Amino acid sequence: MSTPAHTITGRWQTRLDDGRVRCDLCPRACKLRDGQRGYCFVRERRGADIVLSTWGRSSGFCVDPIEKKPLAHFYPGTAVLSFGTAGCNLGCRFCQNHEISAARQWDLLAERATPHMVADAAVRHHIPAIAFTYNDPVIYAEYAIDTALACHEAGVRTVAVTAGYISPKARSEFFAPMDAANIDLKGFTEDMYWHLTGAHLRDVLETIAWVAERDSTWLELTTLLIPGHNDSSEEIRSQCRWILRECGSDVPVHFSAFHPDHKMRTTAPTPPETLRRARSIALDEGLHYVYCGNVHDIEADTTTCASCGHELIVRDWYRLISYDVTANGTCPACGARIPGRFDEGGPGEASAHSFQVALS
Repeated sequence: MSTPAHTITGRWQTRLDDGRVRCDLCPRACKLRDGQRGYCFVRERRGADIVLSTWGRSSGFCVDPIEKKPLAHFYPGTAVLSFGTAGCNLGCRFCQNHEISAARQWDLLAERATPHMVADAAVRHHIPAIAFTYNDPVIYAEYAIDTALACHEAGVRTVAVTAGYISPKARSEFFAPMDAANIDLKGFTEDMYWHLTGAHLRDVLETIAWVAERDSTWLELTTLLIPGHNDSSEEIRSQCRWILRECGSDVPVHFSAFHPDHKMRTTAPTPPETLRRARSIALDEGLHYVYCGNVHDIEADTTTCASCGHELIVRDWYRLISYDVTANGTCPACGARIPGRFDEGGPGEASAHSFQVALS
C-alpha cells in the first residue's frame, strides 16, 4: 500500500456566498462543497479550504534527453530529470500519457518526493535540469513552484511541459520559477479544443502570448497533428500566422505525429508527409525554427541558421550528430545570434535513451 499523499492548502481559491469554494487555479473555476474534488482530481475541498493532495508525491522519475520534452533550443544535448503526479485539468481524448493524467487512484503515486529530495537527486546524478511533465504541472502548481525554487537553490534548471490551461491569477506565480516551457497548442479551432480536450482555445492562446513576452522563461510550442481534426493546411496556416504575430519568428515550433491511443484508437496515425507539409507551411509563413516529432526525419530535426542557412545542430531522433554553435550562442558562419539557451561549454552528452532512476 502506498503512503498517503501529503496535502497543502491551495494558493488560489475564493469563498462564495453560497458556501462553496471556487478554485481559481485554472479556467474551469471548479466550485466545490466539502468532500468534492475538482475536475483535475488532485484538488479537493476539505473543510473550509481546497487542498492539493499530491504535494511531495510522484508517479516516478526518468532521465530523458532535453530534446524529448521537446526543447530544441534549450541547452541541447543535456539530460533532464522528468516526473509527474496524477490527474489533469484537460480531458484529451487522444492523451498519450492517460495512465497518469487520467489516473483516479493514489497507488500510482508510489514515490515520496519532496522538493529538496528532487533537487538533491538531480545534483547527485549530475543532471542539470528537471522537467514537470507526463501530466500537466498546472494542477500541482504549488508543488511545482516549491520544487522549482529548491532546484534553483541547488543550481538546477527547471522546465514546465504544459497545455497552458491556467488562470491569469495563477500564471505569473507558476511561470516565474520556470527556466523553460513547452506549451501544447493542441489545435487552432475552438470546436477541436472543446470536443477533443474539454477546454477552450482562447485561454491557451492568452497563456502562450503572455509567456512569449517574458524574457526569463524560454518558450517552445508543440502541436500534435491528428488526421481529420487539426491537420488542414488552412488551420495550420492560421495557427502559424498567429504564432508569428504574437510570439515572433524565432519561437521554435514542433509538429508531432499522433498515434492511436486512449479514446481515439480507431483514428489513423499521422502520415509523415502531413508533418512535412505543416513544417513547409510554417517556414513559408516566416517561422524560422520548425521541427517534426515522433518520426524519423533528420532534416526536420536539424537546427539551421535563419540568416545564412548553415547547419548548426544535426539530430538523429534525440541524438546529436553534430553541433556547431559558438560559445556565445552565435552562428560560426555569419555571426547571427541563435535564439535560445546554449551552454558556453558546448552541447551536453546526455544519452539519447530514457531510463528510470530512484530518488534515494
